[in-house]
Amino acid sequence: MTGVWAAVVTVTAAVLTCIGAVYTARSSRAAAAATARATEVAAVVQSEPAQRAADLQAFREIREKQTADLAETREEVRSLRSLVRAFVFYVGDLTTQMRQAGIEPPAPPDRINDYNRTGV
Repeated sequence: MTGVWAAVVTVTAAVLTCIGAVYTARSSRAAAAATARATEVAAVVQSEPAQRAADLQAFREIREKQTADLAETREEVRSLRSLVRAFVFYVGDLTTQMRQAGIEPPAPPDRINDYNRTGV
């Protein structure tokens, strides 16, 4: 009878060992998946400051270019305003000379009248 009990104990131990091995394997797989996910999250968190720094640098480069373009545009506008003012005085002088010579100049376009009235 002792042999039967020994066999039962051996089989039971073998079954329990298999169940334990399956449970351990599942736990190990779950732990490995959790570790992989944690590693992935840590990598993203660590890369975030570097990405922000890269974004900030790109923003600064864009801003510098826009600032330079704006300064150039402002200078062009100043130059064109100066040119328009000089042209206004020149045409005014020519119109005066024409009238002094007895020639009536043609009426200026509406846009010129608007400029003379508003300065814009």
